[in-house]
Amino acid sequence: MRHDFLTYLCQTLPEPLALEIDRAEGIYLYTKDGRRYIDFISGIGVANIGHGHPRVVAAIQQQLAKHLHVMVYGEYVQETQVQYAKRLCELAPIDDGVVFFCNSGAEAIEGALKTARKFTGRTKYIAFEGGYHGDTYGALSAMSSAYYRRPFEPLLGEFEFLPFDEVSALQRIDDSVAAVLFEPVQGEAGVRVPSQGFLWALRQRCNEAGALMIADEVMTGFGRTGKLFACEHWNARPDMICLAKALGGGLPLGAFIGRRRIMQTLSQNPPLAHVTTFGGHPLSCATGLAALEVLFDEKMIERSARNGEQFLTQLRHGLRDHKAVKEVRGLGSFFAIEFHSEHETQQFVQNCRAAGLIIGWTLHRTNVVRAAPPLCMNGEEAQKAVAIILEAVKAL
Repeated sequence: MRHDFLTYLCQTLPEPLALEIDRAEGIYLYTKDGRRYIDFISGIGVANIGHGHPRVVAAIQQQLAKHLHVMVYGEYVQETQVQYAKRLCELAPIDDGVVFFCNSGAEAIEGALKTARKFTGRTKYIAFEGGYHGDTYGALSAMSSAYYRRPFEPLLGEFEFLPFDEVSALQRIDDSVAAVLFEPVQGEAGVRVPSQGFLWALRQRCNEAGALMIADEVMTGFGRTGKLFACEHWNARPDMICLAKALGGGLPLGAFIGRRRIMQTLSQNPPLAHVTTFGGHPLSCATGLAALEVLFDEKMIERSARNGEQFLTQLRHGLRDHKAVKEVRGLGSFFAIEFHSEHETQQFVQNCRAAGLIIGWTLHRTNVVRAAPPLCMNGEEAQKAVAIILEAVKAL
């Protein structure tokens, strides 16, 4: 199987992990060779409530018995799609919001950028240094890293990049800017948490300049940081919010939610200004809605905050004097360990894997390890994971 994997699937890494997954349950991945691993990545934030929750499986089975794809997005009334949209609008920090479902985070970003340009009539965008928003052309254009941009240039023009968490730089947002795209917590840059006043200052400056504020909560949404949405930590209400990953409860699903007045621009001059075939697939919506209710019913958001505090406290204490570690930082169950070198980072990851814990580094920072464990993790499991991490560092 490994040979066929390397032969027939397009490879995007010279040395993929290539674990042969047999099944997944709760916080664990089980491989064909009989090993069990703690999944401290959660499928890159997808499996927020853990793998294979019975209520999610039941929702899939129930929707399968009814229908799968029946029509392109927005034409037929599909129950799970409508129910999920209503629930998201009730919960999202958007005033009078409506949902456009798509297939992925990058698609959500693309849709939000298009909508902002059409609504404002402006052509310029602001994004932040270190930000990551996806790999399609528009999303890649919003990434500051020359390393990832250069092979695909020329990209979309009129993107300006400001330093993240620097309030004084926000004065560069003026009346030529259609929208400012930001992550409330920068994930691929190494889980960079902004200072208390930054997002509030960003909201105020966008108001003054008439620019839209677009929050990329693809990674930080659905309890990851200890709040349903990370923006809620700073009471920063964006004009649009982009979602994916945990949104689908394990199936592909993306969405951007925006104020009704903004989103109405997609239905006129011309109508069908933004369309999708599979966006809001009924199976994905049924799964996502079930996972969202599990998140609340089993108090996983509170558990995320509690576990996150435990992770950060114990790791900061246990690693404070280790020569290889520069910093431990995070918010909720989203945290990072920054090492002094790339070699130490890679060795740490290998040590964790040998001990039965899967963790990985980021795109932008080769000396930073990022963790996003399942929010269903109990106290005993959290303690076990912390012990593995501490031993993996001590072995460097």
